[in-house]
Amino acid sequence: MHIFGVDIGGSGIKGAPVDLDRGDLAEERCKVLTPQPATPDAVADGVKQVVEHFGWTGPVGLTFPGVVTGGATIRTAANVDKAWIDMDARALFGERLGGLPVTVLNDADAAGVAEMSFGAGRDRRGPVILLTFGTGIGSAVFVDGVLVPNTELGHLELHGHDAEKRASSKAREDEDLSWEHWAHRVQKYLAHVEMLFSPELFIIGGGVSRKSQKFLPHIEGIKAEIVPAQLQNNAGIVGAAMRAAKAG
Repeated sequence: MHIFGVDIGGSGIKGAPVDLDRGDLAEERCKVLTPQPATPDAVADGVKQVVEHFGWTGPVGLTFPGVVTGGATIRTAANVDKAWIDMDARALFGERLGGLPVTVLNDADAAGVAEMSFGAGRDRRGPVILLTFGTGIGSAVFVDGVLVPNTELGHLELHGHDAEKRASSKAREDEDLSWEHWAHRVQKYLAHVEMLFSPELFIIGGGVSRKSQKFLPHIEGIKAEIVPAQLQNNAGIVGAAMRAAKAG
């Protein structure tokens, strides 16, 4: 069974048909840059470009980098244009895609759903937290495999700063930090999250999951197991397609 998934991030919009039996992309993904400013109309045009690249005419699942309530309404927009706040994203994308059935969910939640079903969290019980390190820091919290949606733990305060401003992948690039230096910031962040939630497993996702050997060995003193996401940066696409299939 194939369903289309689109992952909208602060820097890129990527999508592909997903094979839901395997939990993997059915075709090589298409990616376009997230427009700047990332206004609703501009992002919707980018999504349309990705979907039309494949000539897709079925249900589409989309992620969004912020809180999404009721499967439609955007409540926060930390790394995209503030015009998104309180917008009915499902209606916007549905209209732009010519009436195709559309579902929308938080981007980290989508990645977490995919990892819990097909990746590093498969068959894991107890509290599990997936963290995506990219333009910001996204989070997905699970208890015995059940998602607690829209947690947004990247916005916890850490040493007087929004945590994602210090420990995101973008912060590493913007400040030209070494992997070891950045790992120490991530370690402090993980210690703070662990103090609050006591997870048994941290799954590290986002683009940096492909380079986990560069920073995970430098992270010490965390009691929970720490592993890279197995679906890496495709997890959001897979999770979006899973949600669309469930909705349909």
